[in-house]
Amino acid sequence: MTPSPTAPPPLEDQLCYAIYSAGIAIQRAYKPLLDELGLTYPQYLVLNVLWLQEGRTVGEIAEHLALEPSTLTPLLQRLETAQLVRRTRNPANARQVIVELTDAGRAMRDRSGCLGQALLAASGQTPADLGALNHKIRDLRDTLYGKIGRWAPDGPQAE
Repeated sequence: MTPSPTAPPPLEDQLCYAIYSAGIAIQRAYKPLLDELGLTYPQYLVLNVLWLQEGRTVGEIAEHLALEPSTLTPLLQRLETAQLVRRTRNPANARQVIVELTDAGRAMRDRSGCLGQALLAASGQTPADLGALNHKIRDLRDTLYGKIGRWAPDGPQAE
């Protein structure tokens, strides 16, 4: 049977699937190390946002990760139970919840440095190769969001 001219190409020929499945492969490479740290990949991402800048609101973290704030609530609850973060109401705006790292959350940063090494080892790529690929994918992401809107990790933040 001849494919329709309007049918999508096979998955292996689609960039979106290559990026999606590469993301899953990276998470699988990280999983044993994250298990040792007691973290899930989404929790690791939240911690990364806080390692960059502490004292962010739930809305700011969600915006940075292109997620809905309600998606973060269970993640933050588990991180708080693990004593890696603490959540407090913003005294200037009680509708906002501020998330800060605990000492244990700050210490986790040094312990998680092994993930980058794991990716280098599993990929067989050089740091320069992975850096160039990261730059190209970020450019693609930013261009797409520039066209469709709805995400600006360095733009105005909303709660």
